[in-house]
Amino acid sequence: MRTRTINKRVGGLALVLVAAWASSQAAAQPVERSDAAARAPAAERQAVDEIDEYLRRAVQETQIPGLVAMVADGDSVLYAFAVGAQNVAADVPMSLDTIFRIASMTKPVTSVAVVMLIEEGKVALDDPISTYLPEFEGKEVIENFDFEDGSFTTRPPSGEITIRHLLTHTSGLGYGFSNEILNRLTGGNPGASAVDFPLLHDPGARWTYGESTRTLGRLVEVVSGQGLEEFLRERILGPLGMDDTSYRVPPEKRARVATMHVQGERGLIESPNPEEISSPVMGDGGLHSTAGDYIKFVQLFLNGGRAPEGTRLLSEESVRLMGRNHTGNVRVELQPSAIPSVSEAFPLGAGRDTFGLGFQITGGHDDAAARSPGSMSWAGIFNTEFWIDPATGIGAVLLMQYLPFYDEAAIETLIGFEQRVYRELAD
Repeated sequence: MRTRTINKRVGGLALVLVAAWASSQAAAQPVERSDAAARAPAAERQAVDEIDEYLRRAVQETQIPGLVAMVADGDSVLYAFAVGAQNVAADVPMSLDTIFRIASMTKPVTSVAVVMLIEEGKVALDDPISTYLPEFEGKEVIENFDFEDGSFTTRPPSGEITIRHLLTHTSGLGYGFSNEILNRLTGGNPGASAVDFPLLHDPGARWTYGESTRTLGRLVEVVSGQGLEEFLRERILGPLGMDDTSYRVPPEKRARVATMHVQGERGLIESPNPEEISSPVMGDGGLHSTAGDYIKFVQLFLNGGRAPEGTRLLSEESVRLMGRNHTGNVRVELQPSAIPSVSEAFPLGAGRDTFGLGFQITGGHDDAAARSPGSMSWAGIFNTEFWIDPATGIGAVLLMQYLPFYDEAAIETLIGFEQRVYRELAD
């Protein structure tokens, strides 16, 4: 693997362009450069221009309504760009402070809350979850399933679900939108909970994406004695200065929320935002956030567990612990598209990558224009993505707002953005 560093001079130029972009308020128009940017060396301008132009083309040439991209190291934002529409019908351009529904990008935040409880000695990684949530005691495993009539047989599991299993998505809990059995059992309702059904496999035996982190959210409440939202605000979001991150968007911020788009027969269909924008408080989803807010969460890991002003939220050992392989030889598995209107098959890295405590961990590869092995990442169902690359000391956020998850255009844009980050911003 090639050793890479990020070109901070190019990052400085990017900040100048960010300021110009924010002042222009014209997401589809060229960025107005300041005098400082105009005097910058041509090679540095070209590096930033290449990423800008790629993302602009991605919106112009695909069905993506708009996006916000951001790259940072532990100290500062190195690159930020917004393009396209935040609200197509109202002709509102995308901006750097647009608020997105980040869905399952909530999961890593909840995972940090659990690790905080582990640091405090209130729970342990290999504690059975039934110690704290008795309803999981004796939970059985589906042995045979009949797709014709929906009947099934069960058997006792080989062992109990532990907190480690929940943090690594090896518990046997799943989601209906990405599992054919649960899709059948939930009647094809993508919003239906599947946690009350038997497990899909023995805990620890396979990697299956599901409601594990929702269960961890309940664990946080039981052990801490606080509501999950209160705990996250007090212990994580507040100290990180993530002031635009919440389950409920205040009325004064409603105008900044991106509209949702879903796939129709002739293309994407936009849904206007409701008067009240809120989501149920759950550990596995529901938060709204901005690129600028979530990049602060990314920087928490780039800074070894410290908030921007220096407050320690996690120990350095806990940060390393979360980024290690906790699934051994069990690899991330490709999750099927059980409901194509909601999600295509996912994720990238299936069959290669492992899982840490709340994060997918990039496996070994030799691609110099990609995140390094050992990088931490996850995503949200409305095509929001992030990664943290400890080897190069950078992280990135790419936010879109439409279904289906893992739409071809969204994934191609993610891959192209990542390639250009490492080719253009790296020395």
